[in-house]
Amino acid sequence: MTGGRTGWFVTIDGPSGVGKSTTVRALHEHLEAQGRTARRTAEPTTTALGTFTRGHANGIHGLALACLVAATRYEHIDTVIEPALRAGQLVVSDRYLPSTLVLQQLDGVPFDFLIDINRHVPMPDLAVILTADPGHIAARIAERGVTHRFHLDPTAPAREVDLYADAASYLMRRGVEVLLLDTTAAPPSDVARRIADALPALPLPSVASAPTTPQDP
Repeated sequence: MTGGRTGWFVTIDGPSGVGKSTTVRALHEHLEAQGRTARRTAEPTTTALGTFTRGHANGIHGLALACLVAATRYEHIDTVIEPALRAGQLVVSDRYLPSTLVLQQLDGVPFDFLIDINRHVPMPDLAVILTADPGHIAARIAERGVTHRFHLDPTAPAREVDLYADAASYLMRRGVEVLLLDTTAAPPSDVARRIADALPALPLPSVASAPTTPQDP
């Protein structure tokens, strides 16, 4: 993060079918009930670039899609995340860097390349990684229907769970606080409460984060 911000940046990631969007909504409702305001956002964004990325993710593959996702993220940072943090807001993003480190690796993109093209993105203050039993995830995907080409691979749920664990380890080595939550048997309201309990009161004192050098997994 850059200097002068007084907000707090939370990201929520996890395998497809783990309940990310439901958890984000539940967290927003929980915070509202406490009288706490949060700026809720998501990736890909609803801008022209974000809409193009979302709409073409099944047709664009590999390095090209990884670069497109990174470009969308930098736009997201410039137009939403950094201004909100400078204004002292709590920002909650449905998907961020961990999703890239997982989904683009599933698409055959090397980890080092993903780190290089995302080298200048700010790290979250709290990275929430949702996980669940792969069989439970597969059942959720089957119930709601296939919405992405990755869902056609029956091994994807287990691979995603493993890769998200790797992403959590990478973030912790970068000094990011990581909250790993299993949603297999936990209702979204309970998951949201645990996340809310990990959030500080705002606004924070102005801080500047020193850059760190990424390390290989």
